[in-house]
Amino acid sequence: MDLTTATHALPPGFPADATLPAVVVELGRRFEAAGHELSLVGGPVRDLFLGRPSLDLDFTTDADPDASEAVGAGWADATWDVGRRFGTIGFRKAGWQLEVTTYRAEQYDPASRKPQVAFGDSLEDDLLRRDFTVNAMALRLPALELVDPFGGMRDLHAGVLRTPGTPEDSFSDDPLRMMRAARFASQLGFAVAPEVEEAMTAMAERITIISAERVREELVKLVCGAHPRAGLDLLVRTGLADHVLPELPALQLESDEHHRHKDVYAHSLTVLEQAMELEGEYAPSTPDPVLRLAALLHDVGKPATRRFEKGGAVTFRHHETVGAKLVRKRLRALKFDNDTIKAVARLVELHMRFYGYGDAGWTDSAVRRYAHDAGDLLPRLHALTRSDVTTRNRRKAERLAHAYDDLERRIAEIAEAEELAAVRPDLDGQQIMALLGIRPGPVVGRAYNHLLEWRLDEGPHEQAEAEAELRRWWAEQPEAQQD
Repeated sequence: MDLTTATHALPPGFPADATLPAVVVELGRRFEAAGHELSLVGGPVRDLFLGRPSLDLDFTTDADPDASEAVGAGWADATWDVGRRFGTIGFRKAGWQLEVTTYRAEQYDPASRKPQVAFGDSLEDDLLRRDFTVNAMALRLPALELVDPFGGMRDLHAGVLRTPGTPEDSFSDDPLRMMRAARFASQLGFAVAPEVEEAMTAMAERITIISAERVREELVKLVCGAHPRAGLDLLVRTGLADHVLPELPALQLESDEHHRHKDVYAHSLTVLEQAMELEGEYAPSTPDPVLRLAALLHDVGKPATRRFEKGGAVTFRHHETVGAKLVRKRLRALKFDNDTIKAVARLVELHMRFYGYGDAGWTDSAVRRYAHDAGDLLPRLHALTRSDVTTRNRRKAERLAHAYDDLERRIAEIAEAEELAAVRPDLDGQQIMALLGIRPGPVVGRAYNHLLEWRLDEGPHEQAEAEAELRRWWAEQPEAQQD
């Protein structure tokens, strides 16, 4: 049997087109032959009913890690035990990743960030400790018997997130489950049961004992879900956002009858949704966390820069600069990697550059600078800027769209003529030093930057023209007077 593609039909009760990879049933038979229980558990079982693919397959068993490893010996293409102390042994077979975990009874010390793991002895007890009922279903192997002691199937059909036990006990054991509730609201489009939301609200502060890395992973999954507005609204309503992303609820600016302005929070969520629609055209991947985070956070500088003008106008001058600083600080606190931090902050910093591109358009110099400053982020900046138009005024929206169409066309034309994506001065550092007779140092950098600015202003030049401009610049420098 070719385990790479072979599948196994499921019994009545499952969707008619639902199948299991044959490798799942084969592993169940191996555990049964060794005298152990094995069940497919959690997300993969849920996804069978939702018609969603599960690339990683999770199992639970009464076998301890040593016994699980022995069952897979000689059968698996590869084995790893990085999760052994948590009871997990991993196998790779025919391209599938299979993780087998011993039944667990896990609790958190109220003041600890790390779980204290104890192995259990029954499938039902193991399911009780899971986060939500829709993830607390199992498929006994190889018999293919569905085990659903807490009504996961009922909640799955209703599109509701409930906990197997009380939500207070569940969130006390692992506060990250509150973030997971918001993440599943985003990924699956599910609502949370009233008692679950109440517990999240009452216990929101407990999220602070969870490491920034774990919070970040849940936040990224939430933002990259199919329905991020639902998950983000849940974080804000329950107060969890106050602890993990306080810049988001801060966008709910108060207004009064004299000072009317756009609801910045609602606007930001709409920009996020509109950016999602443009990912296929502009982003390197779908979903694209960099673009989505930039769309969500592009206006976080507005609360700090809001000013009330005479006549009732409200301004947010330089909110993009302030916002970029806030984004860097928040993403660092959440332990994002440097590349993501730089990219998101730069997009926030640049998102207002387009405004002011009037009917007359921009000079070639301004177009070059726009593309040069965005660099590799230019496609994402296109998506973000287009998404930032949420006005209900159709004429205004069409005018801005046409203006941005024109800007993109101009960038493409100049790029084709001048290799705009790789704009550099007409002379490099070695040529600058040779021409001026100077050694490496700050002066070379200043000369390079001057030639770059000149190149952006006027376009490419012949070498002789560049050399003449460099000599002209050098004659005005104090260092030249010292020679």
